[in-house]
Amino acid sequence: MTESLHLVVITGMSGAGKTVAIQSFEDMGYFCVDNMPPGLIPKFWELIRESGKVTKIALVVDLRSRSFFEDIQNMLVEIDNTGFIDTSLLFLDCSDEELVARYKETRRTHPMAMDGLVTEGIRKERAILEDLRIRATLVIDTTNSTPRQLREKINQEFKQKGDHGFHVEMLSFGFKYGLPIDADIVMDVRFLPNPHYIEELRPQTGLDKPVYEYVMSFPETEEFYQDFLKMMKAILPGYVKEGKSSLTIAIGCTGGQHRSVALSERIGKALIENDYRVNITHRDKDKRKETVNRS
Repeated sequence: MTESLHLVVITGMSGAGKTVAIQSFEDMGYFCVDNMPPGLIPKFWELIRESGKVTKIALVVDLRSRSFFEDIQNMLVEIDNTGFIDTSLLFLDCSDEELVARYKETRRTHPMAMDGLVTEGIRKERAILEDLRIRATLVIDTTNSTPRQLREKINQEFKQKGDHGFHVEMLSFGFKYGLPIDADIVMDVRFLPNPHYIEELRPQTGLDKPVYEYVMSFPETEEFYQDFLKMMKAILPGYVKEGKSSLTIAIGCTGGQHRSVALSERIGKALIENDYRVNITHRDKDKRKETVNRS
């Protein structure tokens, strides 16, 4: 395997934002594991290396005792001695006052103060983590940060060139089968000429070249495509800025077989060319065929 593996170990004070952090890395395409025992991590990395399919991994490691802390230190030393793992240690910190406020707000018990005061648990944990904080590649203090601001900070620090934590789900559908309930934006393209009424095109779909070219041959199609793409380019950065991890764009025609499929393909590929991660799905593309076969 020639490509190195990138590991981000996320640790820090309990209540400082590790859950938000791991969600942010997941949105950036990292393979994420929450609270794996440090002793299992070297073996886990060997399995990942042998698979050759995963190159970015984020692990959340919580501390519960001094022995657990020593396991983490040993694990980091062992990983540093390998030649194929690029390791970053992210430490999330927060003031004692804010941590106490967060625990009171959520009514949770601090993991190191099961039978005592929250302040005592925070004091114990901070003492255990002191050396690890010094070793950290990056320390983020979340005392005055909202979850959204923490996501933005992590994206700025760890997003690789060409990566978008944000991704677009491009979905074609047929109105006759109902609206997709998870759509954020729905566009109706039933105003375009329908290939269904051309006998040789009727059994084909928008993925077939004759249908695709027929749909795209009309001036109104080109006008819609250009205007819609322009709008998407204008608004998608706003969704990214607001911290939204995904957006589902649904393009609908009557049966979801011809026009919506062709336009979803074209729009989806155009967004990919603009460096967005896009997944294109055609919900009802084969519904008519299935209905004919059943009858």
